[in-house]
Amino acid sequence: MTQFARGTFDVSVKPLPSDEFAEAAALGRMSIDKQFHGDLEGSSKGQMLATSTAVTGSAAYVAIEKVTGSLKGRRGSFSLQHSAWMAGGKQGMTITVVPDSGTEQLVGLSGTLLIIIAEGKHSYEFSYSLPGAN
Repeated sequence: MTQFARGTFDVSVKPLPSDEFAEAAALGRMSIDKQFHGDLEGSSKGQMLATSTAVTGSAAYVAIEKVTGSLKGRRGSFSLQHSAWMAGGKQGMTITVVPDSGTEQLVGLSGTLLIIIAEGKHSYEFSYSLPGAN
């Protein structure tokens, strides 16, 4: 059965040192550090690779982050995979739980996370399935 979790999060994104490959491919590399509040309580750490084009407003990023905390009271960790793009005023983003990444009471977790940014505040809506959760 699909369940839903909602809340807010604080995020810090900082540039990481570049390397020869990243410079040649015109990639930016950043660290991700988040604090989740609401139905998901915890923190995450991750890394992002981003690129932009010669066309203003066209860009893309991919990222992996590991979340540790509790989801509606069930403790453990899991990883999220991000893929996002924007072009010509349109954008798309997919954030999914990495299969089989759930630990402890989050073993078997699957789902997708939606990030919402409004008035400078970050929130999330997490649609997920978890065996044994009500």
